[in-house]
Amino acid sequence: MTRATRPRDEGGRGPGDLTARVPSPVPPTGATAASARAHARAVVEEAWGATGERPREEDLIDLSLVVSEMVTNAIRHGGGLTDFEVTVERDGVRLAVGDRSDAVPDGAYGVGGFPRTHGGNGYGWPLINRLAEEVTVRRRPRGGKTITVRVPLRPAPAQDPTGPARARGGSAGSSSASEDASAGHA
Repeated sequence: MTRATRPRDEGGRGPGDLTARVPSPVPPTGATAASARAHARAVVEEAWGATGERPREEDLIDLSLVVSEMVTNAIRHGGGLTDFEVTVERDGVRLAVGDRSDAVPDGAYGVGGFPRTHGGNGYGWPLINRLAEEVTVRRRPRGGKTITVRVPLRPAPAQDPTGPARARGGSAGSSSASEDASAGHA
């Protein structure tokens, strides 16, 4: 279920006005990093699409990397994924990943420096710390924890209204199939 709300004090349109909240992409017992990535991206694209804008592709790639690392860590090191929530905010997306372990990951509050040697810890937390903001770890009263991060999203630049042909120096819609073939665009 996706729920979208608009703040009462703002009348403008755009991704900054939209909050989409999704409690879980799939039953946690069957969740994978791939299904979580696809779900997070779909939620973001749906929320932004409702405003007529889209986020930058590089920000969606950052989001996918952070989702992958967080969900993989929950599955491998946290006793399994218990919940996954995606909340699209003004200029970012908040991810909440729950697992069964009470342990706070060693790198959760790091600065994003990559390890010089591989002593059992990988690149996951340094990557998360470089790409995400506002990392919090909350232990739950009945065991386990929820890790929440915020990944920034920026609007994609406006596309050239004349189309890609004019941007390359041609005139939009004027090339024929033979011109494209002779230019190597078959």
